[in-house]
Amino acid sequence: MKRIFVTVLILASIWACGSNETEVDSTEAVSTEKKIDGKKIYSRYCVSCHGMYGNMGTSGAFDLTKSELNVSEKVQVISNGRKLMTAFKSTLSAEEIEAVAKYTETLKLK
Repeated sequence: MKRIFVTVLILASIWACGSNETEVDSTEAVSTEKKIDGKKIYSRYCVSCHGMYGNMGTSGAFDLTKSELNVSEKVQVISNGRKLMTAFKSTLSAEEIEAVAKYTETLKLK
């Protein structure tokens, strides 16, 4: 009887460990996916000149609420800068720059 109990206990432990690894792997896959928050990046790097709503205009910054650029064009401006605007291609990743460009679309006047 003791041998059966020990065998069942060992098999249960092996099964539990096996299923735990699967759960850890799926959790790791989810946690390694990184969502990039364009609004958060905008708040950190852009608000000082463009303002929270994109229309502040400090240091000659363009009023983003009136922008007619598409996302691709905005990516180019954010990456390479324009006039007094700093280029961010060495500060932000391409994905972060695109996230900011997409976020600025929400600032447009409707």
